Amino acid sequence: MDCIFCKIVSGEIPSFKVYEDDATIAFMDINPLSEGHLLVVPKRHFADLFGGDTDAMGSAMTAAGKVAAGLKTALGIDSLNLVQANGPWAAQSVPHFHLHLIPRKEGDGLGMDWPLVQGDMEAIKKTCESIASAIT
Repeated sequence: MDCIFCKIVSGEIPSFKVYEDDATIAFMDINPLSEGHLLVVPKRHFADLFGGDTDAMGSAMTAAGKVAAGLKTALGIDSLNLVQANGPWAAQSVPHFHLHLIPRKEGDGLGMDWPLVQGDMEAIKKTCESIASAIT
């Protein structure tokens, strides 16, 4: 299978991992909309909600709650967008179910449709370490 998220799960492609359990992995988005933008991904491959594995989706939501608490502590935020897209017309760019956690701040000027602009890898790494250490 040629799925980039499956390759991240298997370790074939490196990532800035902030959280992992038996069913999920959370890692930094390398095209971040805001500082701390990350993805929560089930380890088991399925494309989207339409043909999804409800157990894996539940595990992803549980992990998202834990990671969101870490984001709040590490970055001092009180707002975030939880985005999940299904299919190309909904802007799903990787056909592997995933959740975007996007920290938001007052006046950030961000919308919900963002261009992919690669972030600073060292800054992403530092943010990753900060969030990972804040997840309990």
